[in-house]
Amino acid sequence: MLKHVEAGVLDVAYGESGDAGGWPVVLLHGFPYDIHSFDDVAPRLAAKGARVIVPYLRGYGPTRFRSPATPRSGEQAALGADLLALLDALSIPSAVLAGYDWGGRAACIVSALWPERARGLVSVNSYNIQDIARSGEPARPENEHRHWYQYYFHGERGRAGLTQNRHPLCKLLWKLWSPTWAFDDPTYDRTAEAFDNPDFVDVVIQSYRHRYALVPGDPAYAEIERKLAEQPPITVPAISIDGAADGVMGLGGTAKHARQFTGRHEHRVIDNVGHNPPQEAPEAFADAVLTVAGWTR
Repeated sequence: MLKHVEAGVLDVAYGESGDAGGWPVVLLHGFPYDIHSFDDVAPRLAAKGARVIVPYLRGYGPTRFRSPATPRSGEQAALGADLLALLDALSIPSAVLAGYDWGGRAACIVSALWPERARGLVSVNSYNIQDIARSGEPARPENEHRHWYQYYFHGERGRAGLTQNRHPLCKLLWKLWSPTWAFDDPTYDRTAEAFDNPDFVDVVIQSYRHRYALVPGDPAYAEIERKLAEQPPITVPAISIDGAADGVMGLGGTAKHARQFTGRHEHRVIDNVGHNPPQEAPEAFADAVLTVAGWTR
């Protein structure tokens, strides 16, 4: 059963399981996914004494903005601020933070800027803080083609396409990004309901334009963005993960990130897994969380 809490600019919908007095862990989904990514992770952690919090990010599922005047930003600073506000709203001084894609970015941001709030970190695709100042530098062609959807969203044709075809478009991304994952229609359909959030398109489009410096961010997060532009290191204990079959990030794309982890750090590659490790390989993802938790308890 979902719970709700007012956290910063959002009314956050989240799942909670495990012992209310257990060690806290927040599991954070990416685009275009939702909290069902952790359906098989959360029970494994709860069985080991965790209090498991799994929120819908801004623009997804039942999570809503509290004011119509709040910009529907999907920029990285907003995601980090949302996570910090959620920890405050739930009176959690610090937690193990674990996520992938957008959720992994939020976890990395809080770990880097507010390390006292992160007991440990599990991050898919390693250091997931965007270097917006260098976003105009071209990548190798074999990597550029993986990001076609981002360039699509830069134009109004892409906004219209996401609006009109959000369910088939996002299903295509699942297939391209996780080519070895044989998910069925009910699995996808269960998550796709989260994309019917009235702010989904605006948040997604702003996110993929802001990261290339094509649109301004929300002024409320300007100071956080300034700090993120310095590419701050992550000092908390961390495990980074790559799926060997990830259709978005090639394995070589995250190797250079190791220098950004200045605390205890381990990198793991999961064979035959794509862009959504917690749903494709829940046992391996849960093991990473439990390992980091063991380092810090």
